[in-house]
Amino acid sequence: MTVATLSLQGIACLRGGRLLFTGLDLDLAAGGCAQIAGPNGVGKSSLLRIVAGLLRPYAGTVRREGTVALTDELDALDRERTVRAALAFWARMDEAPPHAIDAALEDLGITHLAEIPVRMLSTGQRKRAALARTLAGGAPIWLLDEPANGLDAQAAATLGAIVERHQARGGIVLSASHTPLAWEQDVTLHLNASAYDIAEDDGAESTGGLAGTGSTSA
Repeated sequence: MTVATLSLQGIACLRGGRLLFTGLDLDLAAGGCAQIAGPNGVGKSSLLRIVAGLLRPYAGTVRREGTVALTDELDALDRERTVRAALAFWARMDEAPPHAIDAALEDLGITHLAEIPVRMLSTGQRKRAALARTLAGGAPIWLLDEPANGLDAQAAATLGAIVERHQARGGIVLSASHTPLAWEQDVTLHLNASAYDIAEDDGAESTGGLAGTGSTSA
């Protein structure tokens, strides 16, 4: 596995004219794990999308070594294809070896669903199929948005063991969740519910209220 590192410096997020958080810092070396915590609407998912390069930060920089894989509420699996075929599409995009799909299905306990159309899956099964896409892709940096949503206790524990194995191999995991997860975190980023509006007038910015910030705990 490629040596992975992830560094966030002074990250701020602006969505819909509201500054959700600012001044967020995080450094993770190979084998590191962190959780973004906080209530709904504070920018947890937005922060993951910033790290993934899908959303531009309002301020700050993201530096990373190694490719990233994002698992969020959009499982990005073709509903009309079988689970195996839907995963194979992404495996080809990621240049993953053919056996990676079978290994991911086995790890997540859904080998028996391989030939079932994605549209026939339950919520929990679809979540595990989406996670299998991340496993099969081989990226060293995993970004997991509410990864335990839809999982029963056994599936959540299985995911915890998979995450710990990924860390042991030098991978990095950054998760967003408003509830505790089934694996130990090196760092927890607490996003608060404060935000302020930004209005632009002739290039000038005006603010009302206090900026939302992120705090860090080990």
